[in-house]
Amino acid sequence: MKYLYLTLSSIILAYIIIVLFTYLYQRKLLYHPSENNYTGDEIQFDYKEVFIGVDKDIKLKSWFLEKDLKKNKTILYFHGNAGDLTNRVHKLNELNKLDVNILIISWRGFSGNPGKPTEKNLYNDARKSVEWLNKTGVINKNIILYGESLGTGVATELGQNNSFAGIVLESPFTSIADAAKIYYPYLPIDLLIKDRYDSLKKIKNINVPILVMHGKKDNVVPFKMGVKLFDNANQPKFSYFSDTDDHMMEFNDQLINSLKQFLGFNT
Repeated sequence: MKYLYLTLSSIILAYIIIVLFTYLYQRKLLYHPSENNYTGDEIQFDYKEVFIGVDKDIKLKSWFLEKDLKKNKTILYFHGNAGDLTNRVHKLNELNKLDVNILIISWRGFSGNPGKPTEKNLYNDARKSVEWLNKTGVINKNIILYGESLGTGVATELGQNNSFAGIVLESPFTSIADAAKIYYPYLPIDLLIKDRYDSLKKIKNINVPILVMHGKKDNVVPFKMGVKLFDNANQPKFSYFSDTDDHMMEFNDQLINSLKQFLGFNT
């Protein structure tokens, strides 16, 4: 009996330690600024490096691919939870072939930027980036919010009750809590999580054209989450669901054609 008690006590103590560790270090588990998934992609576009002030002593390193601000729509690109701007070169090479301007920002704590990424801070970074575009002469009705993975949570937040030209959600999740429950089914996620990004609760507040893109073989964010967001989105809504893609690694002609059609709807 004593042995059983000690065993149970050890298991409970170990579980408490795991829960405590997860709570304290959850943002290190969520945000990975140093991770580099893509190397060796040659930049095939012209851009200006700009720094967008978002808080005192914090300016976000960003790339601005400017073509014609008056004639073309402008994509405001919110990247995911890992890596720096160079990790998106392969996507920017393709996006740059479209008749759009592109502003891609890097979050605080990413790409050498000071500060720490949190849900609240990323929302602030995104809003300040919209303001920067407004000051550059781009009105909201000519801005397309483009969210990649974690960035879809930011795009959904900003898109609520706002008159942007449209919103693109690439590999979106319903919420970070829902995603975390898949990776940590043994933890009380709803009690622990700090940064929720509740996109499913917010998507009904978006009343501009929306394009949801997701790969059926996504091993990072389950495909069913993208489908659920699409099903709950308001019209007009469009989808690009790939049978073979894993977390939109295949930035191919079919995907670009879907973007072309979506952009054509907004022009």
